Amino acid sequence: MNHLLIEKGAAGNTLEAYRRDLNRYVSFLEQKGLADAGCAMPRNVIEFLVQLKSEGLSANSMNRSLAALRGFYKFLLQEKALDESPLANIELAKVWMRLPDTVSQEEMNLILSQPGDQTPSALRDSAILELLYATGLRVSELISLTMNSINWQVGFLIVMGKGSKERVVPVGRTAYDCVRRYVDESRPKLQKSKITDVLFLNRFGRAFTRQGLWKIIVGYAKKAGLQKNVHPHTFRHSFASHLLAGGADLRAVQVMLGHADISTTQIYTHVTKDRLKEIHHKYHPRG
Repeated sequence: MNHLLIEKGAAGNTLEAYRRDLNRYVSFLEQKGLADAGCAMPRNVIEFLVQLKSEGLSANSMNRSLAALRGFYKFLLQEKALDESPLANIELAKVWMRLPDTVSQEEMNLILSQPGDQTPSALRDSAILELLYATGLRVSELISLTMNSINWQVGFLIVMGKGSKERVVPVGRTAYDCVRRYVDESRPKLQKSKITDVLFLNRFGRAFTRQGLWKIIVGYAKKAGLQKNVHPHTFRHSFASHLLAGGADLRAVQVMLGHADISTTQIYTHVTKDRLKEIHHKYHPRG
């Protein structure tokens, strides 16, 4: 964990996920009567993965667990605690092109119209929703924004992403105006007498938790009457797929999302193709 934190610059959420995965693995080995991870054989790792699958873990979660194990054994090899990794010939689980959850532009507009502007909280919520859709930020990135994160002169956000990597993301005019109004009219009322530079404040004048933001977004999706599962990451997925559907360059979307590998961004091109097939099937006379 110290190696991941100090030398790899892993984010807090990544560390916690890896810690859970590795603890689960060690517990599994103990049940098999193995004293430590260095005693594990390839068949033990495969048995562990089979158990994860039987517990209903998704391919993505299994991949993350496998990545945690791969990194752990790589560390042990570097430290010369092992001569060979039991994961040397085990591939990542196949993710059968699981498409991310998105909403249509019409559904997104419906969600964005829900908060209104009648109270300080409503103005804040409008600003949050508009900014999420305008920038594709992760929840952890949004709740970490400060008053200095926005360049008001040119309309850009400076975001600290995964692995403490900084990126610059443009903010559209609608979101910019909404956040500006929140800062001018609502934030001072929510801040009360507290001294803080956090951009978005809850009713206690403090930064949001991930769970607190989740509840707000799920609440407005239900209020909009949407039956599908809408969560904070839905805004990120929709941001990317709507940009690509409108003709945006894949590389530009990769930069705005903060993806290290463009293959991660490419899944959104499949969302766009899926939508094209749907339109073709619906409107073509012999579809």
